[in-house]
Amino acid sequence: MKKILIITVVLSIFVSCKNENGNLKTITVNYPETKTVDTTNVFFGETVADPFRWLENDKSEETKAWVKAQNKTTFAYLDHIPYRNELKERLTKLWNYEKISAPYKEGNYTYFSKNDGLQNQSVIYRHKTGTDAKTAEVFLNPNTFSEDGTVSLGGMSFSKNGKILAYSISEGGSDWRKILIMNTETNEIIEDTLVDVKFSSTSWYKNEGFYYSSYDKPKGSELSAKTDQHKVYYHKLGTKQSEDKLIFGGTPQEKHRYIYGTVTEDNRYLVITPRVSTSGNKLYIKDLSVPNAPLVEILGNTDSDSNIIENVGSKLFIMTNLNAPNQKIVTVDAANPNPKYWVDFIPETKNVLSPAKGGGYFFASYMVDAVSKVLQYDYNGKLIREIKLPGIGSVAGFGAKKEETELYYAFTNYVTPSSIYKYNIEKGVSELYRKPEIDFNSSNFESKQVFYTSKDGTKVPLIITHKKGLELDGKNPTILYGYGGFNVSLTPSFSIANAVWMEQGGVYAVANLRGGGEYGKAWHNAGTKMQKQNVFDDFIAAAEFLISKNYTTSNYLAIRGGSNGGLLVGATLTQRPDLMKVALPAVGVLDMLRYHTFTAGAGWAYDYGTAEESKDMFNYLKGYSPVHNVQKGVKYPATLVTTGDHDDRVVPAHSFKFAAELQRKQTGNNPTLIRIETDAGHGAGTPVSKTIAQYADIFGFTLYTMGYKVLPNKTQNQVKR
Repeated sequence: MKKILIITVVLSIFVSCKNENGNLKTITVNYPETKTVDTTNVFFGETVADPFRWLENDKSEETKAWVKAQNKTTFAYLDHIPYRNELKERLTKLWNYEKISAPYKEGNYTYFSKNDGLQNQSVIYRHKTGTDAKTAEVFLNPNTFSEDGTVSLGGMSFSKNGKILAYSISEGGSDWRKILIMNTETNEIIEDTLVDVKFSSTSWYKNEGFYYSSYDKPKGSELSAKTDQHKVYYHKLGTKQSEDKLIFGGTPQEKHRYIYGTVTEDNRYLVITPRVSTSGNKLYIKDLSVPNAPLVEILGNTDSDSNIIENVGSKLFIMTNLNAPNQKIVTVDAANPNPKYWVDFIPETKNVLSPAKGGGYFFASYMVDAVSKVLQYDYNGKLIREIKLPGIGSVAGFGAKKEETELYYAFTNYVTPSSIYKYNIEKGVSELYRKPEIDFNSSNFESKQVFYTSKDGTKVPLIITHKKGLELDGKNPTILYGYGGFNVSLTPSFSIANAVWMEQGGVYAVANLRGGGEYGKAWHNAGTKMQKQNVFDDFIAAAEFLISKNYTTSNYLAIRGGSNGGLLVGATLTQRPDLMKVALPAVGVLDMLRYHTFTAGAGWAYDYGTAEESKDMFNYLKGYSPVHNVQKGVKYPATLVTTGDHDDRVVPAHSFKFAAELQRKQTGNNPTLIRIETDAGHGAGTPVSKTIAQYADIFGFTLYTMGYKVLPNKTQNQVKR
């Protein structure tokens, strides 16, 4: 690579801090030197410059030095925010309450997780089933995995008799995991650790061994090198990992980027679900009760999302969106499982179905305009009842083993911390099992759903939450959040961080954009590939709605999103830089011409398409790719890009390159900063201490650049610059 330019950008920013004489002083932000190189990409005869390609090399000393320099600049700016520590203290105080999960039974014990309040990782407890939960003792404490809490517990899976546990750990937030195997009676690790495991469930066959998934370790950096051949293995207890049997995957004819192997609850069948992308899967089944039984193909294409969720003998219950965009459950006999023999069990409705099972019943959870509704069915397909929920919001759970007589579910919304309810399966009665004791008064806040019109006339739901009695004067600090992709649904849920934001008088608004799953497959598809602009238009229209109704104005509006939502923020700020004061793209997919060349990014092509797919697709991606649409001479909003140096899902190079482009081309005095968390990944497993510090910085940056000299809730002293 030939270096053609070395740049240093100096930007003067007036910040709201006074010197000892009470006068405003000017803070000069000196952005680190960011070299440009003459690297290019050629797509269908068009040459596209890639001047910051060198930042993709996460192993280079140059990149590490750049990261260190950027963090130095960012934290020097954040240090000038007078109420940053005050925000951190309030976040810490509100976070400091006991959080306990619903209990579940494995073998002779009942397990649950608990966090005393500020522990970096939750602790697993257990007690003998039938004894008082107060006798519970620590079973597994992830806080002992590392001193700083950056090694986290990934997942846990018990053998059928509960005597052996396979649990995974993540180091530094990486998606690469290790699996440890423990004797639950003695708490001793009994075998060598399985290594190089990624995007894997752990599913036991009886008490003999388990199925798991992984990729071959890539050449080069394990945090950024491409991984696109997923494989399912079977690990038999008492053997070495090198002896694990390859069950499915690894054929060069077709790259299955995500494959999972799951054993049915009765140990009768192994279910294999190969995917080439994040949407759509093939479906195979193997009868484990028959020696050397073959894999039987149920679906040989990826035109639907279909999975076996239950069986009674050879009768299979399959959840599918094949010819049913909002999903349904069908039944078929395993002897003739072809779709032409499928019979509707719970038919498709106008609302999206998400089923669970427990105690010999199915629980059909529906999203009605992103709000939960649950119906209980027996195994003959008879509707037993609609379950009366505690309120309007989201429920999760309703799963239990077939022999259980009760189960647990969690209820939450934007102003209600998650509470656990115990449900009597036969009687249909819910009772409050555990309500958190938190220093937050939900009765002081309100949340309402409205519908606004997007650019093409589509009606889109928006849930707006804030303090009661909010004055609609256009001066309320507002965060607009969105995602809009991968069939993901944003349903109401409580967030400690958002509670602190709203305590400051902030408005928190969530738009259910196309590309998500709130209204089924059609809603998802309407925000994919060459319809991706619909997602950005929906988000822009949400911002314009909030402004038109005087919730806020552009001077007090921030937009926020993570991962695919980071792309949303990046595209929105480059298309409509005038619309908001602050942009907060987190761990974003920001280079749309190269995203598929990193780690498992090629699996996202269903939503995005790729630049090599066709000339039209290349032009479409280039037309909105945030990295490629930062223009010179434009006044962009104050931007705080956030990422983690161990993010191996959306590699931090996306954020690095985007920040470098903004710093190089920004006009005006709005700061463009990047905050790079060390020993952190895409988000899962991040220690509580790091999470609190990050939110204090995000909220502090947002309010500070909106002009607040003191926190907004201090109305008696509130002064704007």
